[in-house]
Amino acid sequence: KMTQQMRDLQLAQARKPPGPSSPNAAKRLYRNLSGKFRVNYTSFDEGSLVGRGEKEKLRKSYLFQSNAALFEAVELQDLDRVQELLKQYSPEELDLNTPNSEGLLPLDIAIMTNNAPIARALLQAGAKESPHFVSLESRSLHLSTLVREAEQRVNELTAQVVNEAPNADCSEKEKQLKAWEWRFRLYKRMKAGFEHARVPDAPANVQLSVASSSSVQVTFWEPLSVNSAVVTKYKVEWSCSPTFSPPLGEAVVDKLKNLHFTIRGLVSGTAYYVRVSAYNMKGWGPPQASVPPFAIPSNWREYDGRAPRRRGQAEALDHLLGQVKTVHQHCVCHEPCKNQPQSRKHSVSKSLKHLFHPGSKFLKTLKRGLYLTAIFYKDDNILVTHEDQIPVVEIDDTYSCLLMQDFLWFTKVSCMWDEILWLRQCVTVSQSSCSCILQTRFKMLLAISQMQGLLGIQDLGQVFFEPVKDKQGNILIVTLKEVKTNQTFESVRWVPICKLQTSRKSVSSPEEPTALDMLLISVQDKLAYHQRSSHALSPGLYLGYLKLCSAVDQIRVLVPEQLPNILCHVKIRSNPNISREEWEWLQKMASVEEPVPTEPEADTSQNPLFHELQVAIKELMTLVNIPLQEAKDFRLYSQEVLDFGDQVSFLLLLPPSDDVCTAPGQNNPYTPRSGFLTLPLQIFELGEKR
Repeated sequence: KMTQQMRDLQLAQARKPPGPSSPNAAKRLYRNLSGKFRVNYTSFDEGSLVGRGEKEKLRKSYLFQSNAALFEAVELQDLDRVQELLKQYSPEELDLNTPNSEGLLPLDIAIMTNNAPIARALLQAGAKESPHFVSLESRSLHLSTLVREAEQRVNELTAQVVNEAPNADCSEKEKQLKAWEWRFRLYKRMKAGFEHARVPDAPANVQLSVASSSSVQVTFWEPLSVNSAVVTKYKVEWSCSPTFSPPLGEAVVDKLKNLHFTIRGLVSGTAYYVRVSAYNMKGWGPPQASVPPFAIPSNWREYDGRAPRRRGQAEALDHLLGQVKTVHQHCVCHEPCKNQPQSRKHSVSKSLKHLFHPGSKFLKTLKRGLYLTAIFYKDDNILVTHEDQIPVVEIDDTYSCLLMQDFLWFTKVSCMWDEILWLRQCVTVSQSSCSCILQTRFKMLLAISQMQGLLGIQDLGQVFFEPVKDKQGNILIVTLKEVKTNQTFESVRWVPICKLQTSRKSVSSPEEPTALDMLLISVQDKLAYHQRSSHALSPGLYLGYLKLCSAVDQIRVLVPEQLPNILCHVKIRSNPNISREEWEWLQKMASVEEPVPTEPEADTSQNPLFHELQVAIKELMTLVNIPLQEAKDFRLYSQEVLDFGDQVSFLLLLPPSDDVCTAPGQNNPYTPRSGFLTLPLQIFELGEKR
């Protein structure tokens, strides 16, 4: 009895004119079939389709063809084609886990022909084995049936070809015979692959670590043996007994992109033994005990019972701010601010459509003074005014020397864009003191309000870590904000950055460019900084390097350009947790003032953290251009582990106490390689909190 899939193959081949002879009939069929799929795909003209129903029918037809193409690619062991299809379509579109008319899935064919690369690609895409194979006997019976039916069909076609006179019908039967002969060989190869397979060896490199005070994590590799069938899933078991009697629990891991599993809901202080076994089409292999054989859920904070440093801080600050605002609401001087910018007479919409309002107070040119500019960008486009200018408003035209403390105060204000009106009212109360500092800061708040009003947006984004200054006495404070929505605006247009840079007519000389020209020249660098400063680290434990340098009015910290919101660092491991035992070892090492571990010792196998630190320190010293022998004088900060949420933690590596902060004029013989910058400490702290 011919299956439906074979009929489809024959019909597809029958419509194709005879091609050049090929030693492999199956490959010719596959090549012709794949070519047909490609022509059908590129010939779709959606503009000529009538109605959505017809479009949907064509889409389903094409997806069906893609499913057939995947089966063909797996059967022909065409890894490139399999990867191409998996990349082009989702598992649902490919019907990756829907059996064909023979009751097989692509993964079944791959593992029974022992094609490990294709099987791994399918497994990582979410492929499963056929649900029909509930036992070894059912799989063996199914394969025997496929082989017998294919052999019977080959015999029938052979008899027809031999007994019939040569004609067009006979030629067609010869093609069918070749296709069935190839399929008969495929099924026999699958049957032989199943019969000769054996259960898998135990997984390799089974490592156990403490993930938290109530969980442990086990990681493992595929079995090292290459003689067994492809592994399709793993089983993790745990118990409080080394004999696993009684077992406490087990879990099956069938998502094989990352071979690890976290056992949760455990009791702190209790030892848990873990083992892992692998499964293939012949069944479960022997279990492999973890190294170390057991782990005790714990956290470094249990060493002295300290609470997280940041616990309740945000809530306390919100409560304090609420109290301050409540007090100011009862102040007699606390009236709605009358010093609104002139542009507030015009309509202030809560959108960007009034950005080009002819009455706006955006500046075209700069005089000697202090200014605020807001850069809004989306992809490679930037938002500009009606005159193709980046929005700029004046803060103070008599202020030509921005004090660092005023700038740092402005950066703190950027955390409260929604509270600018309230802050203005508070500063107005104190203006009678005629303090120059208060006058400047009040003007900063006025400029912020004006920019918000003209743009119709409260959140002006993140402040760039340093102002733009020119030799004419102009100073630009720059804010940056990425617009991620696809919203369109009536009166606003996005201009490509490169077009804005080439079309702007500079009014300054190349030797002494104005602050606006300097901003345009360096705008891509500033946008890159803004994007990088919002990137997050992947989960894990990191080793950070703390290096400061001081100036007259500020302290700066060394950070990597690629991730300026975090210290220079290298990753120690993927598990962010420091267990109580590991923390006790770190405390012991600090109490006896042992040097930082840079050389291997005999007992590193008993202390994985020791070896991990050695590797990380060597990598970090190379990164910041410090000779390894200098690291012997460095120290690990032993007061706490710096936790950034639940998934990222840091150990700090400190230079000798005299070298933690380089003073002005002090020689630093080891200059970091390119790829680093120094940020004002307050800017770094704000960036780390974002």
